[in-house]
Amino acid sequence: MDPVQLQNLLTWAAVGLITLGCGGALLIWAREARVGSRRRARLAGHTIVSPGSGGARAALSGVVSGVKRLGDRMAIQDPAQISTVRAKLIQAGWFSREAVAVYLGAKAAALMLATLATVLTVPWAITGGGGMGAILLAGTFAIAAMLGPDQVIKSRRRKLELEYMDGFPDLLDLLVASVEAGLSLDASVNRVGEELTRRHPHLAEHLRFLTLELRAGRSRRDAWGSFAERLGIDDARSLATMLRQSEEMGTSLGETLSVFSEDMRMKRMMRAEEKAMSLPAKLMVPLILFIFPCLMGVLILPAGFRISQTLMAM
Repeated sequence: MDPVQLQNLLTWAAVGLITLGCGGALLIWAREARVGSRRRARLAGHTIVSPGSGGARAALSGVVSGVKRLGDRMAIQDPAQISTVRAKLIQAGWFSREAVAVYLGAKAAALMLATLATVLTVPWAITGGGGMGAILLAGTFAIAAMLGPDQVIKSRRRKLELEYMDGFPDLLDLLVASVEAGLSLDASVNRVGEELTRRHPHLAEHLRFLTLELRAGRSRRDAWGSFAERLGIDDARSLATMLRQSEEMGTSLGETLSVFSEDMRMKRMMRAEEKAMSLPAKLMVPLILFIFPCLMGVLILPAGFRISQTLMAM
């Protein structure tokens, strides 16, 4: 290879590595800044407004209305799945009565769009211009249409489960403090829901539903069982079982909640220690993919530049 070409190649490689590192750093900084600003706004009690113009919101509202009408037709054709789908959506954080229709309509619209995209790729594959690429593209459309909506539900559900697991010890600490201060369990739930609105808004929403069920006359056992099912985490199920056993056996509610709260704090500490122990293993992939190439470039580029200068002088 010509020395000038080698020097240009090394220069562009260095520029690419520097650009990759700076881009990654800017992406991480932007993400952390956005998350930090939203958290500060939530703790300050401000309403978080998503950016967007009125025309864009109107267009989005029209699309949602059309998807909802399509979902209503799907629900009429198969009414047996409505309760199952509604339970999944509640666990994912969508409490609206129209959420089931929107979800079913989105699945139907995704299948229609995937079918249309597949039909449009058939001539490309038949004429020989696309070949295997057209087949792979059609398969990608089909897989995205069949699994996309469910994956969105699962990812949001997993995100909320992590939030619930993180906020559950705080819920129990506040519940213990309220019960020991002389409030009843129902009044304590109402008070804790008000206190958790800023820090854990989704968990506070479930507590408000629990308060409404108790005020409507539902038994405490059934209300706490429904609360645990809506959250979908083992800690909530354990709390519902513990409260039922405490009510049946007549034990002290304050002492029972204190023991359970201490257990939850220990579990959260164990989860934090587990994450800390797994951090070195998780750092291996970014270390090999990003940091190691940059380090090799920093070490090799000066030597390569000297070699190129020597070859040019000969």
